[in-house]
Amino acid sequence: MPGPKDLDPSSSPRALLGAELRHAREKAGLSQDELGQRLFVSGTFIGQLEAGTRRMQPDYARLLDDVLGTEGFFQRNCTAAAKSKYPEHFAEAAEAEAQATVIRQYAPLLIPGLVQTPAYARAVIRAYDPTTPKETVDAWVESRMERARLLDNPTRPLLWVVLDEAALRRKTGGPAVMAEALRHIADLTDRSRVVVQVLPLSAGAHAAMEGALKLMEFEDAPPLVYFEWIGAGRLEDDPATVTQLRFRFDLLVASALSQEKSLALIDALAQDYAHEEHL
Repeated sequence: MPGPKDLDPSSSPRALLGAELRHAREKAGLSQDELGQRLFVSGTFIGQLEAGTRRMQPDYARLLDDVLGTEGFFQRNCTAAAKSKYPEHFAEAAEAEAQATVIRQYAPLLIPGLVQTPAYARAVIRAYDPTTPKETVDAWVESRMERARLLDNPTRPLLWVVLDEAALRRKTGGPAVMAEALRHIADLTDRSRVVVQVLPLSAGAHAAMEGALKLMEFEDAPPLVYFEWIGAGRLEDDPATVTQLRFRFDLLVASALSQEKSLALIDALAQDYAHEEHL
């Protein structure tokens, strides 16, 4: 009997690859846990592959072909499913982000990508490497703005951001860029598209002093947490880790200003930046 046909790379290859994995697993009479045991991973991980929230790596593709007898199908197609316009360390997180129903994020040093303006994004990218060619910067900015278009959906995902006051006071790109960036956040909040709270400097020590935090929930897959540091990042699905970091996020929310006071501070800083621009 011939194996499955190769996937069409133009048709959401990761989603199709996940669907093919589910079909092949069920055809083999295996549960997610049983297949996971044969690959030395959790059943949760198999579920995330099937849901398309995790990227299939070549080593796993080879093992899946061996276990499921799919004649090299997953090895041939995992490369197409892995193609991304994002940096390697962030690609899987960006793709998971696009499928999330809820995103909770704490940003200590900068405004998060999903709520950035093009000018702010450009200033951040330029700061990372001032020698980057303009064409490359333009492409990266467009990729970031494309990510942000998921907020065009009026209800999904729920985005809850805790911004450190330090990120709002760091004059990234100059006063005009900051005024526009903060007005954009205020507009998203006014439209009830995001929940934004500010963690004030006066809060002192807090639950996430070690760095940024992003938690993602999905309709048909277990939650994930994304850790990021300079030039690197990783997704984590360990339930105990996710639970612990969700608790930390809840502590941040408890330490942050209310939504009303946060918006008032954002508006006031935007006005200060706009005034500074005209001095």
